[in-house]
Amino acid sequence: MAEPGDEPAPAAPAADLPAVGTWSSLIVTTAIQAMVSMALLTLPAMAPAVARALGVSTTLVGTYVAICYLAAMLGSLIGGTLARRLGAIRISQVGLLLCAIGLVLCAVPWLPAVAVGALFIGAGYGPITPASSQLLARTTPAPRMALVFSIKQTGVPAGGMLAGALVPGLSLWLGWQGTLVVVAMACLLCASVSQPLRAPLDADRQPGEPLALGALFKPIGMVLGHKPLAVLAAVSFLFSAVQVSVTAYMVTYLNESLGMTLLAAGVALSVSQLAGVVGRIGWGAMADRGMGPRNTLMLLALLMIIGSVLTALLQADWPTALIWAIVALLGASAIGWNGVYLATVARQSPPGQAGVATGGTLLFTFMGVVCGSPAFGAVAGLSGSYRVAVAALAVPAALALALLVWRAIQARRA
Repeated sequence: MAEPGDEPAPAAPAADLPAVGTWSSLIVTTAIQAMVSMALLTLPAMAPAVARALGVSTTLVGTYVAICYLAAMLGSLIGGTLARRLGAIRISQVGLLLCAIGLVLCAVPWLPAVAVGALFIGAGYGPITPASSQLLARTTPAPRMALVFSIKQTGVPAGGMLAGALVPGLSLWLGWQGTLVVVAMACLLCASVSQPLRAPLDADRQPGEPLALGALFKPIGMVLGHKPLAVLAAVSFLFSAVQVSVTAYMVTYLNESLGMTLLAAGVALSVSQLAGVVGRIGWGAMADRGMGPRNTLMLLALLMIIGSVLTALLQADWPTALIWAIVALLGASAIGWNGVYLATVARQSPPGQAGVATGGTLLFTFMGVVCGSPAFGAVAGLSGSYRVAVAALAVPAALALALLVWRAIQARRA
């Protein structure tokens, strides 16, 4: 159900594609999204071990994530243009290659090398979503857009789930450096496997698409000049600050505040990520089948507030099932919102410009990550408690809820 005042832009006619286009585009983009997500979260998933090896505080994981997303911001801005010029699959392959290089650099036990590695990982991560949005917007019927985009975006928590389930164990077996190299090899394998689909899925590429400096500013102007897109961008800024803090600090919080082992904390992270996977599909279906995207986003903001407070109250002697249920609630909301958001952006974008509009809104999404992750670490460091920082996640969620309510009131008045 569309909300008043937020009617979607007219959809561009779907391009004539081979039969391979519809399902293969969803499968390959989801797999690539999962792989780059795992690449970005590999180091945070074993942060205590890496911090001990480098002789630094675990709160610096926020700085690492911020560096990744600073590079991702630039990558997202040019990702839509590059996808139109070279093809969504080719740009995704380049992104996987950059992630692999970054992971290998992070394996060097020297902080400057880790920082450069974070830049490479972010540069590879940034273009993936604009490229996939360009492809999916071209192959997905409008009535199923929220669901299809939500399924594709399950790749993000799926990658986090893989990181939580595999990385702590791999680090005990191969060491933290060996683990980074293994994940880098997996990125290269994913790029190779997607090659046979490159020709049919990149059939719409436009080699003459200009790469002028103005391409960096076009997505920003598109977002700021369109109120529904601007509101979505602001909400994504706040939501992403919550999401990245949950994902990057879950293992560290459970390990240091509740005394969980790295393996047990990694399993809890996987539970929250799995809830995000299920949530993304469920929220997408809910938005498509009557609740509407804005109302769905309001519900998610409310659940983030509740989940943040309950997670901050966790105690070591609570039953494991209860701990899992609480982190699952937080994961389903804080990690589950992206598909509904991206589908709404695609519907609001001008015909044929879904990748550009997505890149513009993702600039603000990534800004939320860049600001939110170090802010979480700063709150934890200044207060001396990760519990306080987790509870503080309710603040950006509440601000997002207020913004959505304000927009709803404005739309009804209009």
